[in-house]
Amino acid sequence: MSSEELETLLDRALQARQGLIDPRHESAFRLFNGFLEGCPELAIDLYAATAVLHNYAEAPASGEAAVQAAQVFLLARLPWLRAMLVKARNSPSAAERNGRLVHGTQPDRKVREAGTWYALDLTLHRDASLYLDSRGLRAWAKASLAGRSVLNTFAYTGSLGTAALAGGARRVLQLDRNRRFLNLAKTSYTLNGFPISKDDFLVGDFWPLAGRLRRAKASFDCVFLDPPFFSATGSGVLDLAQDSARLINKVRPLVADGGWLVAVNNALYVSGREYLAALEGLCADGYLAVEALIPVPEDFTGYAATRRGAPVTDPAPFNHATKIAVLRVRRKS
Repeated sequence: MSSEELETLLDRALQARQGLIDPRHESAFRLFNGFLEGCPELAIDLYAATAVLHNYAEAPASGEAAVQAAQVFLLARLPWLRAMLVKARNSPSAAERNGRLVHGTQPDRKVREAGTWYALDLTLHRDASLYLDSRGLRAWAKASLAGRSVLNTFAYTGSLGTAALAGGARRVLQLDRNRRFLNLAKTSYTLNGFPISKDDFLVGDFWPLAGRLRRAKASFDCVFLDPPFFSATGSGVLDLAQDSARLINKVRPLVADGGWLVAVNNALYVSGREYLAALEGLCADGYLAVEALIPVPEDFTGYAATRRGAPVTDPAPFNHATKIAVLRVRRKS
């Protein structure tokens, strides 16, 4: 693809997202999704006044031309950018995967979404510390969990738990095996003036910790289940393409009667109908029901005027490979 062709795609994407650019430059959204908008080796996220360019080319060198053209475009069209990072997804170098600063002196450290602050560490690892495709789920948490108790498994940097607290949740327990991730969650709490209790942050592997909570007869009004696509720990291998039902059954006993189990599956090669069929199979006993499907925002899926081609796997009835389902739980008497 020529730089002129890419510029046309980027211009179209930017025009579609003009309404997402706030005057203070504090928000976060996907500025360009090349997978669905015409340049599969490139994606661009905006975090406050920092642009993060993701080079998804199998051989990073082959995606460098697109990255360079995008840098020129962004600096010309968004002169207020303070910093720019390039992440080479498939580089053998951890430093290149985590992000190389190509403009400015320091990436932004926080963003504000719907009035709530989220701490950032954009070079924490190959992802960018705040998942933009989950914005609708954070909105649901803020709107639905006032006065509720919440367990956020696979919490990562704790954004779902932070959103729940912003909406008035009574208590949030954040669980992740990486202490650095949870430390960023604590920074989000500080930014919002939320109190920090050591007991509300559990560091360790999901499987034994979930078992420990179950043996302690812990109960929560809402449990978030947003695991990584694939991971291997001392407790075994997790593969979302195969293990969604096992994960859901592991946390079902931790959900109070009438509570919610929010299940997220981001396996690219699991179709929406396949995932929904798996959920409906779990609902067959009458104690679990699909209450809602939460869509991924349009800046992440592409807009009608910018979308080109089709996703690798049909996500319908979801609108993206990140498939988010809210399940209502009923307990046996």
